[in-house]
Amino acid sequence: MRLIKQKTSINFLGRSRRKIALIISAVLVISSFSSLAIRGLNLGIDFTGGVLLEVGYPQNADLDRIRELMSDAGFTDMKVQQYGPPTDVILRLPPQGEGANPNDIRDSIRNVLAADEPNVNLRRVDFVGPQVGKELQEAGGLSMIFALLLIFGYVMFRFQWKFSMGAVAALAHDVVVTVGFFSIFYLPFDLSVIAAVLAVIGYSLNDTVVSFDRIRENFIALRGVTAQESMNTSINEMLARTIITGVTTLLVLVALLTLGGPSVRPFSIALIVGIIIGTYSSIYTASAIALALDVRPQDLLPPAEDPDLVDELP
Repeated sequence: MRLIKQKTSINFLGRSRRKIALIISAVLVISSFSSLAIRGLNLGIDFTGGVLLEVGYPQNADLDRIRELMSDAGFTDMKVQQYGPPTDVILRLPPQGEGANPNDIRDSIRNVLAADEPNVNLRRVDFVGPQVGKELQEAGGLSMIFALLLIFGYVMFRFQWKFSMGAVAALAHDVVVTVGFFSIFYLPFDLSVIAAVLAVIGYSLNDTVVSFDRIRENFIALRGVTAQESMNTSINEMLARTIITGVTTLLVLVALLTLGGPSVRPFSIALIVGIIIGTYSSIYTASAIALALDVRPQDLLPPAEDPDLVDELP
């Protein structure tokens, strides 16, 4: 038996703590699904199609006045909202039909705003056709589904199907809660958020696989202990690494959130939420589900020449 050096001895996978974690996860997932069903997502122009304009004012923008100007000009279905500081405004206009010229729409909106405030600054104009937006929605959803299926196969090949079920459940948990967070707070959801969610899947998977590697080692090294005790020991051994990795990553993301500007804000928020949830799920979802499926050392050990040796393992 090899000596295990660890600085903590927290019972992460105790029965009572697993029940509390299950309740927390159930509340998060149910809340996310409920919000997605009732409120939906604040889809960006990448998915809905249409015209998006970012404008800057020399002083605080009057959103009600801008809405009134747009309505008088015939843009009754335009959404006007603050974007970052009170001087920055985003204007979203749904698709205007196949015959509409985006350049003419841009010029019309700019002329209306300039007539009221000559110093208004048109900073960005994006145009996406409705068909492109629909295709991006389908591609984004399929990319996450295929990622989860491939991860299931990878973890099952490298470890065992019980661990694979735990890993995929944890990753699905991370995706649902992260997307649900954007629905609950109705934050802008665009392609950058899809990219962030895929990055969260990779980050969480790496954390889970590292923990599973240590669990496999301890299943072999720690004889005479239960699977729960061995998994607890493994998580405690990896705790310092998990905390250091998570905190350093979050420091970078917080800096990106505060200094990167409005264009990268949804991306940063998605990664921050995903990494926090992913760290939690690596412990309390992936490992707990594998334990609930009655994972045992025999599941990871190769066939032994002496069958009595395997029978002695817990």
